[in-house]
Parts: sequence; C-alpha cells; structure tokens
Amino acid sequence: MITYPIIVVGLIVLYILNSIKVLREYERGVIFRLGRVLPQPKGPGLILVFSPIDRMVRISLRLITMDIPPQDVITKDNVTVKVNAVLYFRVIDPLKCVIDVQDYITPPPSWPRRPCGASSAKCRSTTFSRSGKSSTPASRR
Repeated sequence: MITYPIIVVGLIVLYILNSIKVLREYERGVIFRLGRVLPQPKGPGLILVFSPIDRMVRISLRLITMDIPPQDVITKDNVTVKVNAVLYFRVIDPLKCVIDVQDYITPPPSWPRRPCGASSAKCRSTTFSRSGKSSTPASRR
C-alpha cells in the first residue's frame, strides 16, 4: 500500500531530478532568482535550477559568424568597388550579454542599407614585423 510519506518523498525526488541542468563546455547559464540576477554565471557542468524560483538563460561562448550583404562603394579616387564582409564576434561576459543587450545575435534592420564606404576609404595596407612595429608603404603615408 502506498502511503502519504512515500508519495511526498517521490515528488521531492522528481522535483530535484527536474531541477538538474547540464551546461556544455562552451555554454554559461545566467540565473535569475526571483527576478534578480545572481552575481556569477554558472557552468559548465551540472547545476541546479529550482523552477518556480530560478530562471536560467543559456549563453553560448562560441565564435559567431554573420555574413554582411555585398555593397557597392565609391573610393576616394572615384573607383567603384564591391565590398563583401563577414562579421565575427563572441560573448566574453555572459552577464552583460543578457542584462545590457536585448538580442545580441539579430542585426539591426537597417544593416543591409548602411553604407560601409567610410570604412573602406580609410583602409591602409599596414604590415607588422616580428618586432611588433608597423611599416606602412611610403606611397600611402
């Protein structure tokens, strides 16, 4: 016969098993306890997240690549150039990523229309030697 204490112990065991979360090596978990963020992100490994009190947001620390659509740019000497770009970024601080930025992966809607001519016009070819000093060609100085 199943008694009341056995049912209570069974429910507690199920609750604790449901609270166990596994974070991979490249993930961190930012935990909100009653709406307040805990000071340190959790992970990787096993962590406990008690569902009615805690809420966890998973953040990947891997390198994220985004393709910027090609754009036609006119340089200073009136030459039309098609510029292709790839944006690389990664999350360093998971707390700032969750608290300060609403959606860090989605680019702004005006991004494809935004010209990148100012950045391509200012590009200079610079090489670095092993000593760490930069050398710019004399014709470009």
